[in-house]
Amino acid sequence: MTGKLWAWIFFLTSFHPGTQAGTMSPAIALAFLPLVVTLLVRYRHYFRLLVRTVLLRSLRDCLSGLRIEERAFSYVLTHALPGDPGHILTTLDHWSSHCEYLSHMGPVKGQILMRLMEEKAPAYVLELGTYCGYSTLLIAGALPPGGRLLTVERDPRTAAVAEKLIRLAGFDERTVELIVGSSEEVIPHLQAQHQLNRADLVLLAHRPRYYLRDLQLLEAHALLPAGATVLADHVLFPGAPRFLQYAKSCGRYRCRLYHTGLPDFPAIKDGIAQLTYTGPS
Repeated sequence: MTGKLWAWIFFLTSFHPGTQAGTMSPAIALAFLPLVVTLLVRYRHYFRLLVRTVLLRSLRDCLSGLRIEERAFSYVLTHALPGDPGHILTTLDHWSSHCEYLSHMGPVKGQILMRLMEEKAPAYVLELGTYCGYSTLLIAGALPPGGRLLTVERDPRTAAVAEKLIRLAGFDERTVELIVGSSEEVIPHLQAQHQLNRADLVLLAHRPRYYLRDLQLLEAHALLPAGATVLADHVLFPGAPRFLQYAKSCGRYRCRLYHTGLPDFPAIKDGIAQLTYTGPS
């Protein structure tokens, strides 16, 4: 959502009846009505997203005492087939579309990830941002024989849900290792503590504002071999402009951008960036 829209929302909601400075007369309020209607129509998809991801989610969190990831896992337990990653993923997609919006990768972006996994056949994969484990299952299911995935999740409560989902799908710790901690603290210790000497494919799926920092950490600790693929989600919404600018200008990457929409909100444009590491300049 644009900064201009947020400014108008702040302006329109900053008037509080009962105070002299913040009193809005009915005539002034009526004059702003066409603007409000225009904003609601033009940005209706963003308002729907706001309602589903903030208002309704917060209400259900309070009523149930559970987070959305925990509620989603309960749904998976009662509707998905254990040991079948594909059916678990389909169940998560159904939950997100028909029950509560999960803010996960979704099937469209998932197809891009799967094509790259099939094309590159990476033996060692690093995922930053496990969340509920959706993309983790996609990667784990496409690993070549003997392949290994390390996935990092900052939030312990979310990681606990992802861990249960990963094991429910049938992947053991030799194939998928989940590390709880911030990416900034984990990356410098991947070689010594987790025996990851290289990452043939890296998925950035945590917070876009940390993408550039973590990419540079991976470079600094020599974890990216020449030819490695870095896949970054949400580079257009909410966006990672500094990350994209660095990747395009530093001379160490070939870049490609896949234009997509958000799952269940295709009108909200997003994108996945694919970087191919060419080696230190």
